[in-house]
Parts: sequence; structure tokens; C-alpha cells
Amino acid sequence: MQGNASQKLATGNSARLAGVAGSVRISRLMHDDAANNSANRFTCLVVEDDPAFRSMVAHLIASLNGDVRETGTVADAQKEFERQRPDLILLDNHLPDGRGYNLYDRFSRIAAETPAIMITGVPDLGEAVRLTRNGLFDYLTKPVDLDALTACVQRALLRIRTRGVAVDSANGFGDSPVMLRLQAQLEQAARHPAATVLFTGESGTGKDLAAQVLHRLSFPGDAGKHPFVAVNCAAIPGDMFEAEFFGAEKGAYTGAGQKRTGLVEAAQGGTLFLDEIGDVPLPLQSKLLRLLESGEFRSLGSTATQTFSGRLVAATNRGLKADIAAGKFREDLYFRIAVMEIGLPPLRDRLVDLPKLSESVLRQIAGKYSRPVPLMKAEDLARLRRHTFPGNVRELRNVLERSLLKTPPDSRWLILDANWEEQEGPNTIISPTDEAALPVDRRELPLVEAQEYRVIAQAMKVAKGGIRRAAGILGMSPQSLLRRLEKWPELRQAE
Repeated sequence: MQGNASQKLATGNSARLAGVAGSVRISRLMHDDAANNSANRFTCLVVEDDPAFRSMVAHLIASLNGDVRETGTVADAQKEFERQRPDLILLDNHLPDGRGYNLYDRFSRIAAETPAIMITGVPDLGEAVRLTRNGLFDYLTKPVDLDALTACVQRALLRIRTRGVAVDSANGFGDSPVMLRLQAQLEQAARHPAATVLFTGESGTGKDLAAQVLHRLSFPGDAGKHPFVAVNCAAIPGDMFEAEFFGAEKGAYTGAGQKRTGLVEAAQGGTLFLDEIGDVPLPLQSKLLRLLESGEFRSLGSTATQTFSGRLVAATNRGLKADIAAGKFREDLYFRIAVMEIGLPPLRDRLVDLPKLSESVLRQIAGKYSRPVPLMKAEDLARLRRHTFPGNVRELRNVLERSLLKTPPDSRWLILDANWEEQEGPNTIISPTDEAALPVDRRELPLVEAQEYRVIAQAMKVAKGGIRRAAGILGMSPQSLLRRLEKWPELRQAE
């Protein structure tokens, strides 16, 4: 093992890692301000059984102002990890007493926020894909390119030094394991700006916030200089889609008295976020596909071709594959927008986040009304935990905002709205996995659509058929709810 790895290392970097020269080159590649800045110190656990390669990596980490702890076995790595959790992990896969893959799985369950870089001489593409999807920061193969390793470690350091920025800046996020994995997925997507991203999940889970976080991570330090353009596709009239998206020349349609800048052009150099992309009309889907494939578009009424230099991010709370089967959504467009597909969990699957999440939401709401931020009682948090939150974070915000407005400004404690449970009907919400909740003729619905059907059915029941109230419970617009009720007219019988 050790001999083979050393030979590969020497073969790949013989001209660059000769004695002291290797360390000198490593130092020269570092940022000038990192060498002696104690504020930027970090700890790194290096798990590698090849002494020569381990020494090279240790030099690299030390040059970046890191404190290195070196191990050569799985057992020693576990002891070091338990003694003090590192800020960064670099590990080999083939170790004398086990596999680095399994070691990473154990580490990630305990500290999902810690970036880990796998460096192996025997690559396994299948495992690499699985681990990357589960939050592995990066995967490199031996003989390793020194510039690539340096750049990779520096990206990991950026993540370490900005850890928590995205989570703290957007209510709807938290620090539960599932949300830390989401954070890792967003950071991975930010490293690949050319890839389109599709966010999936129920209404109110924070897909719009995830898109904003991805935008900030994609432009660290200067996100404000790059446009973030968000559009709810369900809110655009069908006959206005093309003009809204691509812009229009003067006189291109009745009432077009002047040139109109489209959303695509407005998002140049930044992020174009298309929420509820399943509501884009079929005729426009082909033009959207052309934009993604070639980066080119034309405004309505113009023959001049423009090039889009930004990133497209989409979101949906419905089953696009079911729409494809029904002929309502193009399969080729789906494959183009879902290059990286990221699912957002419902609030009921991460109730451990409720205390910090509620505090964050309350702070934002109190700022909106120029009010002091009240504290929440333990029994009120317990009541919230017993609720299933079909409207997810958007519903939680509604409950807390209503409660804050009923709480006297000089009260230290939030007075939780006494009627919220009766209004939202938590005891009658049907589990999205309850097969009995589906009528016989709807039992063949795809899983995502079946879940959506059950939740909408219950919301309509709780709202006694009121569209606006049901939409509020679900965290969606009345127009979006009406669109879904067109597919399932029997749900309107609750009126």
C-alpha cells in the first residue's frame, strides 16, 4: 500500500515535490495574508498510511495556517476525532484496518458540517458519487495534482470561515443533520456555477430561501453585485410568458408602447430563479430549453440573438415526472433543469430545528414591526412540536406573526395565539403516507402527487372549502391551489 502510493506520488509530481522545493512551492501558492494570521487558524485531521504523502499534505496544511493531526489507521483516526473534532478532514480510502469510505460515513453522522476531502489511489466512481451526494466536500485521485489539491483545500477553508452564514441569514434553515446535509449540497452546487439546479419539496419548505443562499454562496463576498431575479411562474398570465421572460421590442404586441427588458436579461451575470417551473406553458418550454442548451435567446419582435451569462435555478412542489407522463412538461427540459436536484425536507421531518427556527423567525418579524423580540415558553414550543405543519415554515411564520401582534409590546414572553390549533386543525391532518387517505381511483398517483393530494384534501377540509384559507394553510397562492383543484375537482366538494 505505502510503496505503491509513494511511487504514484513520485511519478505524478516528481519535478515539484523534490525535498524542500515541494514545501517552497506549496507556500508560494498560498494567499499572502494567511501565513501569520492567527484568526484564520484551523485544525485538520489527515488520515493517510503513506508517510511520504502524509508529510506532503501536512506541509500544505501548515502553510495554510493549519494545525495538523496525522494518523495512518481507522482506529487512530477515530480516537483523534473523538478527542477533538477537527475543522477539516483529509483521508485516504485504503487503510490498513478499514476503508476511508466507512470512516467518512461515521464522521459525517456526527459532524455533517465538517468538510472532508477523499484522496485515493484506487478510485471507485460509484462510491465517489454516493459520498458526494451525502456531503463529501471533494474527491481527488492519486497521483494528485498539487495545484488541484491546494485549490480544493482553499475552497474548504472558505467554507470553514463562512460556516453558518447561509444558515443564519435565512429563516427556514437550521442545524439539524438533514439541514446540514442541505447546506453541504448547496455549497457543492455553488462550486459548479454552470450547472442548473432544481429544488424540490412541499410548499413552504423554503425553496426560495435555498435559492437565495445558493446565490450568496456562488458569489462569496460580493453577491450584492450580481442580480438575483426571482419569478413565480404560476403568477404570470399565459399570454405574457414570452414577453416577461425574454423581453419585447416596441410594438411587438398590442399595448407594447416601449421596449421591455425581460427577466433573462435582467439576471445577466447573476441568478434567474424560476419558482413553480411546472407552470411554464408548453410552447415556452421549448424556448427555455434552447436558452439552457445554447445560452441564447431573442426578445419578442427582435431578430437579434443575445447570450445569457447567468445561472438558472428552478423549483417545484409537484411531481414533474407525472407531468411528463401526462404530456404537460417536456422530458428534455426536465433533464436540463435537474442537472443537480436538491430536495428540501418538510418541517415535520426536522422539528428539532423548531427552537432556533422560531427564534430566527420571531426576530425577523419583530424587526418588521419595530418590536422587541419576545421569548418563547417551553410549553408553547412543545405545542408547536405536536403540530404537523402542512404549510411548513411559511405556516410557522404565520402562527408566530399572528401571535406577536396579539402580544403586548412590553411583554417579555410571546403569547402564543390561543386559537391557532383550532384554526389550523393539527389533530385532523392526515399523514402523507396514509394510504387510506386516497380514494380508490387515485391510488395510482405517483408518490409526490399522492402526498400533495392528501395534504390539499386535508387543508380543504380544515378550511371548510375556503380557497384563500386553505392556500394560507398550505403556504401557496390561491391561484396555485386553484390550478391543482382543476386536476382533482372532487376536493372542492369540501365547500
